Amino acid sequence: MRLFIIAVLLAVMLMVPFLLWSDTFTELFSSPEALARYGKIAWVAGILLLVGDLFLPVPGTAVMSAMGYLYGPVLGGIIGATGSLLSGLLAYGLCRKFGPRVAHRIAGEEELRKGEHLFARSGGWIVALSRWLPLLPEVIACLAGLARMPFRNFALALCCGSIPLAFAYAAVGGAGVEHPAAALIASIVIPPVLWLLLGPALRRRMREQPPGL
Repeated sequence: MRLFIIAVLLAVMLMVPFLLWSDTFTELFSSPEALARYGKIAWVAGILLLVGDLFLPVPGTAVMSAMGYLYGPVLGGIIGATGSLLSGLLAYGLCRKFGPRVAHRIAGEEELRKGEHLFARSGGWIVALSRWLPLLPEVIACLAGLARMPFRNFALALCCGSIPLAFAYAAVGGAGVEHPAAALIASIVIPPVLWLLLGPALRRRMREQPPGL
């Protein structure tokens, strides 16, 4: 229960600035026109915005669409995936390194042990399925770090969720589509399929070779 409270607190911390300033960030920083002002380094701005989504109310899918509009579906997808992966890895790393002490005080050792068991058993599905949702990707990545989810599991699940999301919205941006229903469906359907295919192979490999983390 206390671990759930931590998740709610993280969600609220991210939700308040998102509700207050997300429209402003979209207009000033995340639209294709806004990013085009950066010229040749617009891709750098796109990656920084996606990484900054961990702390700021950045609409990540809007940035990914803008990258597709500016650079095309392939290069735009690579840029968007890079930013999304870096954001997830940063959230995981910071919370795994610095979060357990605070979480231990709030949740207690027993709750953290339950969280570790949950993410060891089902963390791959949780991470992969969370990437298309607003706010939850950052919260889930933080919880995975707090629960010390095995890094290789987290990284693979993160790739399964982030890469299809980035390429789907880059394709939408490159095509100039305003209502990305197809991108949304692809972002929901493809990640669990990828994890279903790749997850068992990773688990077999981890059983054969003890993980370094």
